[in-house]
Amino acid sequence: MVATRHSLGSLEVHVVPMRRRHLRSVLRIEAQVYPRPWSYSLFVSELALRSTRAYLVAKVGRELVGYAGIMMSTTDGHVTTIAVDPRWQRHGIGTRLLLAVAREAIARGATALTLEVRLSNKPAQEMYRRFGFRAEGVRKGYYADTGEDALVMWAHDVRAPEYARLLDALDRRVPGTTHYERPRAW
Repeated sequence: MVATRHSLGSLEVHVVPMRRRHLRSVLRIEAQVYPRPWSYSLFVSELALRSTRAYLVAKVGRELVGYAGIMMSTTDGHVTTIAVDPRWQRHGIGTRLLLAVAREAIARGATALTLEVRLSNKPAQEMYRRFGFRAEGVRKGYYADTGEDALVMWAHDVRAPEYARLLDALDRRVPGTTHYERPRAW
């Protein structure tokens, strides 16, 4: 079932820690949205690094509809991946996932968040801007599959009360209900 615009207000999404049992669905989405998808073994190795990584999935009912990950590096939270099943894009799933990984990074001590995004991916860049990310550089030829450049974006001062208010406001604007379960770090 894919939500329609009129049913978004009743949409119930569960954002939970990614587990190995989710990887078949994660890899299906990965293959649909990325020209060079991550492998099963790469996800397994990332999941094993619980002290510095957090990976989450979004589920509607029993269907896995998206996932995201964050890597902690001292006081920076680096968004490593975020993807939404194409059938579920434009339904607030990406916003929910980014809210969850941003809050997880902050809970783990992040003072700034960063990510890379394809220069051609304007919808993702717009979502990141809503989260306070600003372009601060370009990595030439970053994406090996196409040679496309990556826009490097940062959100600073994410521990400030203003950033917490921004996240709360974004959360309130997402239609439906989101249930969050935090991952356990080692």
